[in-house]
Amino acid sequence: MEKNFKIYVSGHTGLVGSAIVRALHKHGYKNLVLKNHKELDLLSQAAVQAFFESEKPDYVFHAAGLVGGILANSTYPAMYIYENLMIAANVIHAAYLAGTKKLLFLGSSCIYPKLCPQPIKEDYLLTGELEPTNEAYALAKIAGLKLTQYYRTQYGCDFISVMPTNLYGPFDHYHPDNSHVLPALIRKLHLAKCWQNGDMEALSKDLEADYGWSDSAGLEAILEKFGISKQGSKVTLTLWGSGAPYREFMFVDDLAEALLFVMDSYSAGKPLNIGTGEDIRIRDLALLIQEIVGFTGEIQWDTGKPDGTPKKQLDVSLLHSLGFTAPTSLRDGLKTTYQDYLKR
Repeated sequence: MEKNFKIYVSGHTGLVGSAIVRALHKHGYKNLVLKNHKELDLLSQAAVQAFFESEKPDYVFHAAGLVGGILANSTYPAMYIYENLMIAANVIHAAYLAGTKKLLFLGSSCIYPKLCPQPIKEDYLLTGELEPTNEAYALAKIAGLKLTQYYRTQYGCDFISVMPTNLYGPFDHYHPDNSHVLPALIRKLHLAKCWQNGDMEALSKDLEADYGWSDSAGLEAILEKFGISKQGSKVTLTLWGSGAPYREFMFVDDLAEALLFVMDSYSAGKPLNIGTGEDIRIRDLALLIQEIVGFTGEIQWDTGKPDGTPKKQLDVSLLHSLGFTAPTSLRDGLKTTYQDYLKR
């Protein structure tokens, strides 16, 4: 990408989009087109086509979409498939009509079959059944991925797709019901630490946005939603599932660097895995975050709740062969993320 090219980043206020913007600025790209939801409704085909016709971006990083954890995906499957389908179709088609030079569509590792061989190669897509708890979201992402392939085949568009692993980092989503496992663990362990230490001011600041809480009335009921309980001076955090599944996590600023690298160095119809190639058991992840946060109470596991896919590690040999390896360790990335959480 030349420095003067016009670049549109959809979803620029989210976890991935904001990291892409940081990386673009870092590397000297100034001609960015950024629109929030109020300025551009990506669910509206007419609005999206008008935007592309007016702005005619040279390059597009398509990071916008509705995301959430197991509970949110299970509760709102119609919303997850509809919104993600519409956003992908609108942006990809409008980019084609406007003559965009190159578009990068961000899929997700959840598009792979639940029980496919490990580590997961790009060729395993559509070889088995999806994980039921996020099937709606996965199907929408698969459709977006196929759109880029078919527009490349039929129209010759240089549209590519990537499948990132689980992501974390600055500007993550910490909603009590809709967040992914890693940000959920950070918030729950932080709240447990605050209650353990009697830090009512920190509890108030953290809970006020979601619950309007500003005093101690009803505190126990609110914390119970997070699985946090207290008997005497002992604070216990109960987490969903067994903690046995393995997950791979990538620091989002590493992903952004990978996306800029791929935009310049990769042009093929085959989707590309992006990750670290390393995974960790959820139980061990919880212990690592517990150490970083400083919670000294007990963690228990509710094995009556679902675990999801038992193991999900991407094969990133193709990415490595292109010349990119993620530089940030999980421990260092978690420290940075927790400090960002405390600031915000």
